[in-house]
Amino acid sequence: MNFITKKNALLVCFATGHFLFSQIDKKATKETKNLYQNLKTISKKNILFGHQHALEYGHGWSNEPNRSDVKSVTGSHPAVVGIDFSDFSGRSKDQIEKAKEVLRKYVIDTYERGGITTVSWHFNNPASEGGFYWKDGISTASMSLIKPGGLYHEQYKEILKTIADFAHSVKAKDGKLSPMIFRPFHEFDGDWFWWGKSHTSREDFIAVWQFTVSYLKDTLGVHNFLYAFSPDNRFNSKEEYLERYPGDNFVDMLGMDDYGDFGRDGKYDLEAGLKKLKIFSDLAIKKKKLAAFTETGLESIPNEKWWTEVLLKTLKSENLQLVYVLVWRNDTLSSTHYYAPFPGQVSEEDFIKFYKDPFTLFQIDLNNIYSKKFKM
Repeated sequence: MNFITKKNALLVCFATGHFLFSQIDKKATKETKNLYQNLKTISKKNILFGHQHALEYGHGWSNEPNRSDVKSVTGSHPAVVGIDFSDFSGRSKDQIEKAKEVLRKYVIDTYERGGITTVSWHFNNPASEGGFYWKDGISTASMSLIKPGGLYHEQYKEILKTIADFAHSVKAKDGKLSPMIFRPFHEFDGDWFWWGKSHTSREDFIAVWQFTVSYLKDTLGVHNFLYAFSPDNRFNSKEEYLERYPGDNFVDMLGMDDYGDFGRDGKYDLEAGLKKLKIFSDLAIKKKKLAAFTETGLESIPNEKWWTEVLLKTLKSENLQLVYVLVWRNDTLSSTHYYAPFPGQVSEEDFIKFYKDPFTLFQIDLNNIYSKKFKM
């Protein structure tokens, strides 16, 4: 199979001065601005495929150079690679520095290969034990404590400085900083994280979000982030989706995490899933923002046709304009916790069909994604 010649090159030309966009950081690096525009262009006719922790580890392996389970199956890494800032707080200084060193390599490698990094943040509770999950009797509802004026606000600023230091350090061989899509406080409409809806007010959530974005870009000088807003799937209308929306000046990308409608526990409600995708895709078009299916997947992928008959069919419906779809990680040790196929997995053949479809784009299909000379 010739993976290199999967698709004919498509040159995307840009008419200078005719863009209508709403990127929030007017001081963003040239590469970050170009990425934003190129992603908007991609979303009109195609979608990028992403995989969480794709380069760090996979099914039965970890820390092997230039390896991913997706590449083992298709010959190409995913176009979008997910990392996590979970180790940037609640650890010793030495542990945090080690975590930054490891992640820095993956971010720069992805940038230099022409791929895209998206960052989730399983944020360890700064005011109590319990990690990032909510644990009754242990966890503290801490959003009110880390907002401006809160008891833990200064500690929160130090954590953001760690993130900013990392953002300033991901300099590639061309001397440019690697752009990243930063997705804080995800799935906030659920109750499983300490920042979830039952544990914080709408006003406190918005105050923390707005401070986070402003402090990073305006005070700490981070100009290689795009900011993604991504609830879980607990909304059924535009109004419900926007209930905790912090405002157009604080968000670059609208998203959603949805496992429940796409086969979790053997239950499918694709009509509901599509309706939700359509809600925020349309909102993004109206607001001149990006949109992405920020997390989904089917654990263990027992449905041999899931990629084409469930995911791809949904993504091609209703004129959706989504930048990427990202499935969750492949655990190194677990025999069942994986969301992308590996050689020999029952959905491998169907995933190759998904890969070959002209609608889906992988890293191999991208060229100069950070440039105005971008082509696919």
